[in-house]
Amino acid sequence: MKDKRVVFMGTPDFSVPVLEMLIKETNVIMVVTQPDSYVGRHHELTYSPVKKVALEHNIEVYQPEKIRKEYEHIIEAKPDIVITCAYGQIIPSEILDAPKYKAINVHASLLPKLRGGSPLHRAILDGYSETGITIMYMAPGMDDGDIITQEKIEISDSDNVGTIHDKLSVLGSKLLFETLPSIFDGTNNRIKQDESEVTFAYNIKREEEKVDFSKSAREVFNHIRGLYPFPCAYTEINGEVVKLCESKIGESTSGEVSTITNIYKDSIGIKCSDKEILITRVKPSGKKEMSARDFINGRKSEELKGVKL
Repeated sequence: MKDKRVVFMGTPDFSVPVLEMLIKETNVIMVVTQPDSYVGRHHELTYSPVKKVALEHNIEVYQPEKIRKEYEHIIEAKPDIVITCAYGQIIPSEILDAPKYKAINVHASLLPKLRGGSPLHRAILDGYSETGITIMYMAPGMDDGDIITQEKIEISDSDNVGTIHDKLSVLGSKLLFETLPSIFDGTNNRIKQDESEVTFAYNIKREEEKVDFSKSAREVFNHIRGLYPFPCAYTEINGEVVKLCESKIGESTSGEVSTITNIYKDSIGIKCSDKEILITRVKPSGKKEMSARDFINGRKSEELKGVKL
């Protein structure tokens, strides 16, 4: 596959294993990524993870503000194939149709489930028992192109969005490597998506990060792990924003819903609609992540128990 001219389009850490595999196995002639951004309290100009890898390998980096209007440079490079993975912009049909082998996407869900920009988070938030990677042909719509290959993984209660991110990032690289030869020799599958099975993974909004304890303990448990370690679910305790990092489902069914009902040695019990959720790790505003035990030790029990959330 070293003779195949590849343009890769991607941005975050998730995309890096895919790019590294393509650099090793193909001829990556250009990397397209999102513009540099200012990050942190010091407002430092920061490269995307994908750009850093490209520069390390002396590969041309192209960073259009709006790919829909700035695509000619990519077409002029005459790629044999365009491969995308978490790029972050809608790609115009001019790019999708230009290469000999068209444009291929590495998507982090088992399509047609979880089309959209946050499939990692939504898989856990929505209580899925499994997810996976789909290698697909790109189409003008949102993740609605024909499926080439898929591979699934189980989502266990010990998983959070961070562990699923890491597993699927590696799986995406592996599955693409296994799939590319069939794309290049024309023997690959091309399966239409079943529109009756479609679900969506819309981007997480800020207001969704706050935990609603009037839901079931299972839903709250999924909420906390579905947003950890990024962007992190939160609640407010006596006016203080506290990010919730880890939890487990308790057994107690007593107490008022959305209230801290019990202070345990190593957890904070909060009553949900059915039973208790036990918060075991937190990150108070302006402080480092800590165990619930350390959080409790820094406060009086009466400051916490009975607080309405």
